[in-house]
Amino acid sequence: MRKPDVHALQPGQPWPLGAHFDGKGVNFAIVSEHAQAMELCLYDATGQKETARIALPGHSNDVWHGYLPGALPGLVYGLRAHGPWRPERGHRFNPFKLLLDPYAREIVGHFAWRDEHFGADLRHPLHMDQADNAACALKARVVHDDHDWAGDEPPRTPLVDSVLYEVHVKGFSARNAAVPEALRGSYAGLAHPASIAHLRRLGITAVSLLPVHYALDEQRLVNMGLTNYWGYNTLGFFCPSARLASSQGGAAQRAEFRAMVAALHAAGIEVLLDVVYNHTAETDETGPTLSFRGLDNALYYRLPPEQKALYENHTGCGNTLDIRQPRVLQLVMDSLRYWVTQMHVDGFRFDLAPVLGRGDNGFERSGPFFTAVAQDPVLSRVKMIAEPWDIGPGGYQVGNFPRGWIEWNDKFRDSMRGFWAQAAAGRPAAHRGEFALRLCGSSDLYQPRNRVPGESVNYVVSHDGFTLADLLTYEQRRNEANGENNRDGHGHNLGFNCGAEGPSSDPQALALRAKLQRVLLATALLAQGTPMLAAGDELGHSQGGNNNPYCQDNATTWIDWSQADADLTAFTARVLALRRQALPFGSHWYSGLSDPLGLHDLTWLQADGSLLTGDAWQDASQRVLGCLIGKPGRARAPLLLLVNGGTADAEFLLPAGVWRCWLDSTHPQGRSRWYDQGEQAYALPALSLSLLAAEGSGLS
Repeated sequence: MRKPDVHALQPGQPWPLGAHFDGKGVNFAIVSEHAQAMELCLYDATGQKETARIALPGHSNDVWHGYLPGALPGLVYGLRAHGPWRPERGHRFNPFKLLLDPYAREIVGHFAWRDEHFGADLRHPLHMDQADNAACALKARVVHDDHDWAGDEPPRTPLVDSVLYEVHVKGFSARNAAVPEALRGSYAGLAHPASIAHLRRLGITAVSLLPVHYALDEQRLVNMGLTNYWGYNTLGFFCPSARLASSQGGAAQRAEFRAMVAALHAAGIEVLLDVVYNHTAETDETGPTLSFRGLDNALYYRLPPEQKALYENHTGCGNTLDIRQPRVLQLVMDSLRYWVTQMHVDGFRFDLAPVLGRGDNGFERSGPFFTAVAQDPVLSRVKMIAEPWDIGPGGYQVGNFPRGWIEWNDKFRDSMRGFWAQAAAGRPAAHRGEFALRLCGSSDLYQPRNRVPGESVNYVVSHDGFTLADLLTYEQRRNEANGENNRDGHGHNLGFNCGAEGPSSDPQALALRAKLQRVLLATALLAQGTPMLAAGDELGHSQGGNNNPYCQDNATTWIDWSQADADLTAFTARVLALRRQALPFGSHWYSGLSDPLGLHDLTWLQADGSLLTGDAWQDASQRVLGCLIGKPGRARAPLLLLVNGGTADAEFLLPAGVWRCWLDSTHPQGRSRWYDQGEQAYALPALSLSLLAAEGSGLS
């Protein structure tokens, strides 16, 4: 590569941030409010040899900038920020540390934990460390993508039709023999026709990918020979993870990611990213100086006003990004727009999302970040999903996000686990009133704020916790492999081992586990709201009882396709097909009132056909109920959902008419059966759910 003339460096412009090639040269723009000078360090193509070190001459509104004529894409660079070393005042500038541009589109080098990465002296934490880390520091490479999307268009699936599939890129295909070995565990593996065929068979409309941003493995994990498999430890907010690509080189990795998006789009499947804008990989005051901390610690991070040498930790990861700062907010917004406009993703799931709304006095649902998203012409049109809790004060915000946002609803998760699994175990369980409330969109959380039922993400299992199979196999977590003496992970799981802890050959335990898997899946996938399925649950995937396998990049987390439960897969596909055809609960809130013709929009029934009202809702001794949906979403005639959450079989007196059972959760594949007017007592087995449709419903 031709070397640019560093003596020709010009002031350039303070925008756009990062390094940008304009066809004739490269403009560099770096934010730092408190720095006193900013040096640009240039390297050879390998990133090993420094070829030049020059001060950026421009300084405008907290942006240091410079324009280098003749510089081309491929140029490798790093930064050195000069300023005060005053940890007690929040400043940790250390010019001995080469820093990564937060806007890097491509990251050069392989990160290894070394003492030189720490800005503070390891023995005297308030003193600056003067060892230079340039030889082992990560660096950025200037890119100029001109990708031909060949007419790719986002599916733009309406929320009411959306079915989310939470999946780890690697774990999904790493053990799938139908995917070529060279592609397994990669973006290309997820885009392979065998992978897409499975998603289409199920009826998935959107994959929600666990983090794909460039992330680091924590030092303590590396010391134990482990990795941060889940990837919730971001350093590069504009870079796809190299470890999830089958191809080598930054440009090839971006191309592979884009090809994956295009292939999924062609199949009608949206791509959502799980993103981590709540903290960075630099951890707490004992952590390394890699980028943000060295560029402007007091700008990027929330620091306790009374102890600025420390960090506010609302994330459990050592630090918290300070979205109150306009330039930090800009970083988040620029990153999100990049993934939508340049990588064509269709939305985001925000890890520990209350952090994004934390102002000076706690969570603000009308805070700057939410306001910025609402008016943004790009981001206001994509799906925005919140994990609505963090570990800070007032961090539990389920139901309290702005209109238009979608939220993981853990109240649905816990209520449905309680209603089915705890009842099966003979323990105190969620009553019928709680079940009905969660089944119909959690109106207590969303309706008072004029939000729609679809803004509740209904799930019984996510990546964070037991798999569905393990929820019904283990009552005690098995997390010893994580190296934390089995102290990590949830201790309150509301599961049931069905009478045998761990794998069992007992036919009764196995039958009960299968029965509960099906009824839990059916409840989540048919309920009003946006359903989410954790990848592998439809296959019977087990993690051996590990309910926090964030550091297990191995057969523990990789789906074993050779052991797939074919019946459970067929059952899941059948339930989602019925949802797609009938949309039982529609997209509107129900009132229970009747129209001028006397037809109620929703009627709750007891087993004898009488109305379920008053104190009967909380009667713990009664576990049977029916939901007569007079105005279903798509079916042309009423639907009847029958539920037996008890451990004894029951009979349900059907309303007059001709009914067909389209889903019976006791059947391994959910197959149906007929009922007519002469057969009005419907046999409803224990721990089961059935969906019936009146004659003329249009179901097929």
